Amino acid sequence: MKLEIISREPRILRFKAPLLFVHGSCHAAWCFEENFLPYFAENGFSAHAVSLRGHGTSEGRERLKWTSIADYVEDLSQTAKKLSRTPVIIGHSLGGLVVQKFLEKHAAMAAILLAPSPANGMFRSGMRLYFQNPILFAKVFIKRDVQIIYGTPQLVKKNLFSANANDWKIAEYTKRLGKESYRAFWEMIYNLPKPKQIKTPVLVVGGEDDIIVPPHEIEKTARAYNADYKIFSDTAHDLMLENNWKQVADFMIDWLQKSVKSKVLNLNSSHPL
Repeated sequence: MKLEIISREPRILRFKAPLLFVHGSCHAAWCFEENFLPYFAENGFSAHAVSLRGHGTSEGRERLKWTSIADYVEDLSQTAKKLSRTPVIIGHSLGGLVVQKFLEKHAAMAAILLAPSPANGMFRSGMRLYFQNPILFAKVFIKRDVQIIYGTPQLVKKNLFSANANDWKIAEYTKRLGKESYRAFWEMIYNLPKPKQIKTPVLVVGGEDDIIVPPHEIEKTARAYNADYKIFSDTAHDLMLENNWKQVADFMIDWLQKSVKSKVLNLNSSHPL
C-alpha cells in the first residue's frame, strides 16, 4: 500500500526518537503539516505524519468505506518500520484508537493520544451527539457517509473548534476534509483497545470545549492506562489546529523530556532521546 508521508527534519537533531503522527476521521497528514510538523522539527525532532489509506494522496480511496481499524493499524505499522528508530507515536481522535490498537502488538518509544477515541469506546459520546443532532446523523446513516458531519464550515466549527477559532481558516480546513471509513466509524464503538496489554508510557491530551471527546472521557482513558493527562482551556477537538496549538505542542515536548527519558530510556537530562 502506497501511503502519503509528510516529513520535516530538524537542522540540528536533538532527539533520537522520531515522532509519527496519525490523523483522525476525515483528516489526513495535512492537519499536522500546518503547525505541528514544522514546530517539532524546529525543536529538534524528526517529525512525520502519515495519511492512512484512502486519505490525502494515499492509495485505497476506492475501498475506503469498508476499511477496518486493523487496516489502519497495518498502515501505521508499515510507516513505523520505515523510520530509522522506534518512534514516539501520536494519534488524534480516530487516529488515537489506531495507535491504541497498534500498541497491543507493536513497540513504541511512547504514545501521545490527542482527543482520542476513548478506551471504553465512543458509544456514550456518540449517543449524546446523535440526540443533539438527530437529523444530521440520520443523513450519515442513510448515506453511510461520515463526512456529512463536517459538511459545512459551520458544522466544522461546531464539532471541531472552539468559539474563538479563526473562521477563515476553518473554511479552508473544511475544503480539505475528506471521506472516512463507515466501518471504522462503527468500530470506534465496539472495537475497543486492551489497556492491560499496553506497557508503553502514554500521555492523554484533551480540550475543555471538545464536544466529541469531552474532558471526562479524556480522564477515563488516562485512568485506563494509568497515564498522565492534560485538559487545555479554550480548546476543542482539533487541538493541533486551534489558536493555542503551540501550548499543546510545548506541553507534549515537556512531557517527552521529563517522562520518556526516565521511564523508557533511563537516561539523565543531559542525554538526547
